[in-house]
Amino acid sequence: MKVPINSIRVGNVIDYNGRLFAAIKVEHITPGKGGAFVALEARALKEGNKLQERFRSGETVELVRIDDHDCQFLYKDGDGFHFMNKESYDQFTMQEDQIGAQRAQFLQDGMDVTVSMHETTPVGIEIPKSVTLKIVEADAVVKGQTASSSYKPALLENGVRVMVPPHVAAGTRVVVNTETGEYIERAKD
Repeated sequence: MKVPINSIRVGNVIDYNGRLFAAIKVEHITPGKGGAFVALEARALKEGNKLQERFRSGETVELVRIDDHDCQFLYKDGDGFHFMNKESYDQFTMQEDQIGAQRAQFLQDGMDVTVSMHETTPVGIEIPKSVTLKIVEADAVVKGQTASSSYKPALLENGVRVMVPPHVAAGTRVVVNTETGEYIERAKD
């Protein structure tokens, strides 16, 4: 379906010159002199290489239909991140640049995720907004610190560092926001 370039958003998949590209970055630019344009950065779905292109505001592109599937993260190895479609039981692999480094570090074995696919090619992923992880290492509490505004660094079981309140110690399970990597609360379990 042809749509104006102005309506393209990050994550949309377009057909450009006979190849499929997933939009990574879309910038609407209105220079002081001359017409407005859209700077698009996209990644080819099959080849993986990047495209950087400028389109005039009035141009149209072919938007490709994407389907969301409920999937389960299985494991990570040297080939990439392995998932299974929960409906068809088909297994597929995604690379870290397809997932995003921030999201990839919070994937846990058996985690339910939503994968966006074009035909049989995965193009994007949504993971839960928060995960529960165990703290394996935390700095000692400094005497005199108040709990209201001071935080200390802690290392999670997945290797990510977060800032936690002083009362949280090693061995404690905490809830972490997967989008920002910030501590939310102590786990209720």
